[in-house]
Amino acid sequence: MIAFGCAMTSPDKYEAFAKSGIDLVAEPDSKIHLYRSKGSIFRNYNMILDLVKDEPDLEALVLFHQDSEIVEPDFCDRIRAAMADPEVAIVGCIGVVGARSIAYWEGSEVWGSFTHRYYEYGGGDIPGLGWQRGAHMPPYARTGEVDTVDGFVLCLSPWAVRNLRFDETLGKLHGYDLDICLQAREQGKKVVVADFRVIHHHSLALINDVDGWVEAHMKVAEKWDGRMGMVGQEPGDWKERARRAEARAEAEKMIAGANVYIAQARVNEARRPSYWLHALMRKIRRRVKVSF
Repeated sequence: MIAFGCAMTSPDKYEAFAKSGIDLVAEPDSKIHLYRSKGSIFRNYNMILDLVKDEPDLEALVLFHQDSEIVEPDFCDRIRAAMADPEVAIVGCIGVVGARSIAYWEGSEVWGSFTHRYYEYGGGDIPGLGWQRGAHMPPYARTGEVDTVDGFVLCLSPWAVRNLRFDETLGKLHGYDLDICLQAREQGKKVVVADFRVIHHHSLALINDVDGWVEAHMKVAEKWDGRMGMVGQEPGDWKERARRAEARAEAEKMIAGANVYIAQARVNEARRPSYWLHALMRKIRRRVKVSF
C-alpha cells in the first residue's frame, strides 16, 4: 500500500492542484492523510509519519506540497521500481549531486522530471531537464543515486518512515529536504532520483521568507559541518568564510539591482514607436528576400 500525505494550508490550492494528481494515481488501497497545517512543515510531516509508521502493508509514503500535481499515470509503479533496492530510503523527481547547503542549486542537477508552472505575467511553464523525455538530453542527465532531492514531492520507504524524523529545530519551512536526505545517507541508506513527472504550481518568487531561509541555511550548515561529505564546508577558517559569504551576498545584490534596470530598459524600448517600426521593417525585409 502506498500512502499519501499533505500538510495543507490552502484547501483551494489543494483542490486545484494536489487533489487532481492524487485522483489520477491513487490505488484502491491507498490511504490519503490530509493534515491542516499548523506551525512548521517539519512538525506537520512528523505527525503524518507517526500516523502511518505502524501500517503493516506500507510500501511507501509520498509527502507532497499542496501546489504539487502528479501527472504520471503509472506513478505508483515507478515508485515501487525505484524502491526495489531495499537500501533506498528516499526518492524524488529532482536530484542533485555536490550539494553543500540548502541552496542545492549550487550543486549539479542530474535529473528534474518536473515543470514549474507560474501564473504571473500571463503565466507559463519552466520545464526541468527531464520533463520532455528523450528531447536532447544532456550527457550528464541520469536517474539513480544522488546526494539530495527537492522536497516538494518526497517518497519515503517504510524504513525511512519508521527511523527518520524531520528536525524541528531547523526552522519552519526551509532545509527539511536536504536534512532528511543527509540523515538517510549518514545511516548508510540511499537517496535516489526517479523519472516521474510532476507540475509544481508556484510563483516566480521562489523565496518569500528570506530571513527564515537564511536561518535554516545557517542551522543546517552548522548541524552537518564535518559529518557528511563537504556539507557546510568551504576553504578557510570561519572568519574567512564569513567574509567571503558577505562579499558574495553584496555582489548578488548588485547583480539583482542591475537586472531590474536592464528589465526596465527592455520594457521602455518595447514601448517606443521606433521599436515596433524597426521590427516591422525587419519582417518586411525577410519576406522580400524569401519572395525573390
